[in-house]
Amino acid sequence: MLRLFVLQFRSTRLKPTECTLNWSQLSRSQSGSSSSVFGRNRVPFGGSLPRHKALNNSIPNQLTGLAFGARPVDPARARTLFTLNRLPKNVDMAGAIKGTQTPPIRTQSPAPLAQDFVRQQVAKQQRTNFHSTSLKTVVPSIMVANSVNKTALHPGGVQPQREHTEIEEELHDKAHIDYDRVAIVANPSVAALYEDALVYETGSAITSSGALSAYSGAKTGRSPSDKRIVKEEGSANEVWWGPVNKPMTPDVWRINRERAIDYLNTRNRIYVVDGFAGWDERYRIRVRVVCARAYHALFMRNMLIRPSREELEGFHPDYTIYNAGAFPANRYTSGMTSATSVAINFAEQEMVILGTEYAGEMKKGIFTVLFYEMPVKHNVLTLHSSANEGRNGDVTVFFGLSGTGKTTLSADPKRALIGDDEHCWSDRGIFNIEGGCYAKCIGLSAEKEPDIFGAIRFGAILENVVFDQQTRVVDYDDDTLTENTRCAYPIEYIENTKIPCVSTNHPSNIILLTCDARGVLPPISKLNGEQTMYHFISGYTSKMAGTEQGVTEPQATFSSCFAQPFLALHPMRYASMLKKKIEEHNANAWLLNTGWVGAGASTGGKRCPLKYTRAILDAIHSGELAKQEFEIYETFNLSVPKTCPNVPDELLNPAKSWNGTADFKSEVRKLGQLFMENFKKYEDQATAEVIKAGPHVCCCQKD
Repeated sequence: MLRLFVLQFRSTRLKPTECTLNWSQLSRSQSGSSSSVFGRNRVPFGGSLPRHKALNNSIPNQLTGLAFGARPVDPARARTLFTLNRLPKNVDMAGAIKGTQTPPIRTQSPAPLAQDFVRQQVAKQQRTNFHSTSLKTVVPSIMVANSVNKTALHPGGVQPQREHTEIEEELHDKAHIDYDRVAIVANPSVAALYEDALVYETGSAITSSGALSAYSGAKTGRSPSDKRIVKEEGSANEVWWGPVNKPMTPDVWRINRERAIDYLNTRNRIYVVDGFAGWDERYRIRVRVVCARAYHALFMRNMLIRPSREELEGFHPDYTIYNAGAFPANRYTSGMTSATSVAINFAEQEMVILGTEYAGEMKKGIFTVLFYEMPVKHNVLTLHSSANEGRNGDVTVFFGLSGTGKTTLSADPKRALIGDDEHCWSDRGIFNIEGGCYAKCIGLSAEKEPDIFGAIRFGAILENVVFDQQTRVVDYDDDTLTENTRCAYPIEYIENTKIPCVSTNHPSNIILLTCDARGVLPPISKLNGEQTMYHFISGYTSKMAGTEQGVTEPQATFSSCFAQPFLALHPMRYASMLKKKIEEHNANAWLLNTGWVGAGASTGGKRCPLKYTRAILDAIHSGELAKQEFEIYETFNLSVPKTCPNVPDELLNPAKSWNGTADFKSEVRKLGQLFMENFKKYEDQATAEVIKAGPHVCCCQKD
């Protein structure tokens, strides 16, 4: 039951200037301030006036019924903007219809509402949209009620709007979005998305840092087995078909697309977010996201590059994402293996999501699009990497899978961050694809990752985190919902960021990161062109023992190009492009192991200290490491420096630093065999030189 704020009228007809509402005073009164806040002859919420000061009810019965049913309420006593906006515009703040006499005090229940009057008021509400930032039609910033537009299926609604924005017309023509039934919220502000998430989405809350917390539902990570690429003439000969890119027929695509749009048409409101992928204006693509959750809209608003107001004028997307993740795919449709479907159509330039509300699917879907569009159409290399730039303009690119230190090492106080995850390398230099960062939060602390910790504030969105119900302080160590807790925030929230995220300088150093838990790979190795291709295609790191049932020793993990789930073309095409660019720009390539030294993780080794890893990076950036004398590390045929500034010499060669309980040569051979076995599936596309660049283990060798 709403508590009403009551103002005493000095007469039955007040001047408008005598009935001004101070909303800051109202909010203070709700938190327990005294009635003196309201001034003379005023009362706080929940209070009452003496009988001799009872107000003269001057409200027509239609207005009282519209606002609160059968309870007579003066417009000046409305508690919220929502209540005020429900009242007709021809009523002044004194509560009387302009041009009419003030009615007497009512002593009986109000008469039933006139149906014509109700329809008029709801129609006025429906013609406004307080979220919209559309540039073609300017509408008042008035809160919209939860009314439903009139359609054949909803004859009790209000009449459709006579005019529509350009975005609404485009969605109606292209996707048959029912703009007469669905409120299309175009490019909403952060504050508006916060409001909608809190009101309409279960599990949303504002945390103590100001970030919005959202819940992605049953799916708290990507579903790579449910990814599909539409097999059509234009791209069929380009795509790397197989376990990563499973084909979908155009007919099944149409079924899923219509299913997603039908779901969106059942919503009271949907969101449209427009943005760019790629900071270089020559190569960026225009992306439009159509979704049903404020959480998804805010996520993509952060992850895409946000257009200026001028750039939004006449914005027409190259690619459109229809996210109906709350609605399942039909598992009985041909080719569907579950109720989840993430499908991309390169010909139609669209993406459809069903059966998963995990926001990362949109981010990585656009990444897959860039892995196709950039090499095929522009001869630009797409990279799953972080990148930074030194004070002298030298650029370093870091490749690496999860847990290898890609984000940590690229965040260097002496260097400007270009991006932390997705980049493209063109003839003009390197540029970031995204306008935001998507950082892991598990175990996060201000001491370990001050930049990321400080970026979690208003405008950022936290996924699937656990927080204190009273203080709203997030517990970043709590993995109750998932270990894959995340935060998405605009990249400018990181202080040491290069904006725009573009460098016209070509990379000087290419660093392939690995986390070898066996302890047999050197902390740093210099690679030639063929070795770079081999290890880039292999994409090796380790899965730790104990992370899964029955895993008793470190497990080797290989992900081609350090990006296998997102690749659109064969890995050899990306590797060949990388080698060519390294040779053209005389860049150095390195294999940097941030894993264990002295022994394996389960046989007495220890993680390579971060201070030594950073010392190695400093030597790379200064050029000192390239000047050192190198020796060959057997089996893997890697060039290992004999010395490095500020790093113990014995640490640089695993054969010299080994003190584990397991036999060193045996561990080296085991890992070498795993590399060779993994690379067999790429040998049909690889040259003999690239195959020879990998480790060699004779089958007759015994442990």
